[in-house]
Amino acid sequence: MEIFWQLSIFIVLLILGYFLGNYFEKKHYKSILKREHQTQNIPLISFGAKLNMPDVQDAKMFVGSVVISVDYFKRISSMLVKLVGGRITVYESLLDRARREAQLRLKEQAIAWGAKQIFNVRLETATIGGHDGDNNSIGSVEVMAYGTAIK
Repeated sequence: MEIFWQLSIFIVLLILGYFLGNYFEKKHYKSILKREHQTQNIPLISFGAKLNMPDVQDAKMFVGSVVISVDYFKRISSMLVKLVGGRITVYESLLDRARREAQLRLKEQAIAWGAKQIFNVRLETATIGGHDGDNNSIGSVEVMAYGTAIK
């Protein structure tokens, strides 16, 4: 009887993780799309060291950073994929959201400062927990975007 309850709890958590995870992911994507549209007039340029710069009044470095955690469904799905190998597609949307959110935070700070362009944009990623075999740790990804804004 105890195994029935444990299995029931697992299934309920899996279903809740799937539906709540999808809901919050879609909500975050809507926010990202709206903010990307609002900030599309400020280009992010990944080069600039040897670029002829336009007339620059001021320059400042900005950083946008975000940490996004995996939901229960993605965590269980990734464990199943690890058994057989292959792409962990459930994490691809997590990384996409984190990358886009970090870039948006960078842009929003630079726009508030009065920037017209952002040069030498770089992205850094790091995993937080969930990779050392500890089943109680939470798997998360941090993405940091940084670049030099000019006005």
